[in-house]
Amino acid sequence: MEHLTVDVAIIGGGTAACAAAVALREAGLTVALLEKRLCGAGASGVNFGGVRQQGRDFSELPLSQRARVLWDGLNAKLGEDVGFEATGHIKLARSEADMAVLEAYARDAAGHGLDLQLLGPNALRAEMPWLGPAVVGASLSPTDGQANPRVVGPAFARLARRLGAEVREHAPVRHAAHDGASFTVEAEGVTVKSRSLVNAAGAYGGVVAGWFGETAPVAPLSPNMVVTEPLSPLVTRSIGVVGGDVYVRQTRRGNVVLGGGRGTADVADGLARPVSATSLGAMGKTLTLIPDLAHAQVIRSWSGLDGEMPDHIPVIGPSSTTPGLVHAFGFSGHGFQLGPAVGEILAELVTQGRSASPLQPFRIERFAAWRGPYRSEGEIEH
Repeated sequence: MEHLTVDVAIIGGGTAACAAAVALREAGLTVALLEKRLCGAGASGVNFGGVRQQGRDFSELPLSQRARVLWDGLNAKLGEDVGFEATGHIKLARSEADMAVLEAYARDAAGHGLDLQLLGPNALRAEMPWLGPAVVGASLSPTDGQANPRVVGPAFARLARRLGAEVREHAPVRHAAHDGASFTVEAEGVTVKSRSLVNAAGAYGGVVAGWFGETAPVAPLSPNMVVTEPLSPLVTRSIGVVGGDVYVRQTRRGNVVLGGGRGTADVADGLARPVSATSLGAMGKTLTLIPDLAHAQVIRSWSGLDGEMPDHIPVIGPSSTTPGLVHAFGFSGHGFQLGPAVGEILAELVTQGRSASPLQPFRIERFAAWRGPYRSEGEIEH
């Protein structure tokens, strides 16, 4: 058994965790990150790849706006191309009631510093003539976009290693405890002692919180995803819909990525699988939006395991029971865009005890009196 002593131990290897490792090393702290499989292979790597501010709970917008600035410089920071493109994110209405939802959201979003463009059917089809007749209008966030989720988390992990962080993959954490002075984290093959602990354990964040006497009712969430063969350029924007039941984008290479509904998850083994009927349903809904995709060949489907909170916003902030412990988990299907900013926020909490971003809505104490039952109802478009 190997023994390490560091300033900060991190449980989890998603984008936020790896970004935190980078920021902590940049602040001069020693770091050990423990990931049960491969960095960026969990929720951070299996999602849709949307980099969007539009459609979020307004409590998340300050974090999302902070993250959006970081995405512009991410390739330079990481020394790798993560495929970010500011294609804009367009949310489609399929009824007049949907359009009323978009109009109300746009009005409220303006008060939070997010300017959205409302498009009627004529303006919409002037730009996107390939949309089907089911679409009656839209809301456009022109500075939003998309990126390749499979490369972002690993790129942060590689940068963390270059900066001197101990990044341990295939090192599932068995338990962690605090003795009043320091943390002890027991993982496969290694025991880590640290002054601070970051709980970025995704769907297992509630388990880790429970080791320290905190309640966090995390439920598994598994997006159901599909990708086609490479096609000629067609889908110019990252697309969502009111209700969140289908979402579509096209990559630089031409593959069309689409999703909708949920796969099946086995929390015990940490794996998830797509459901064929759900994939077919998402394909059908996609064709009502973009009929020209009727002859596209699907080449792969997949799912993954994320964590979802009952109120569909994450837990981010200090522990309510244990000094030195900070949490960031339960991103509820829309954490991909936030990851780089959450990494910075975690480093701020560790080094300064506070963050420049408003975190009150995300504090774990909001579940202190939770008695359930858990109900899963939120949109899961990343």
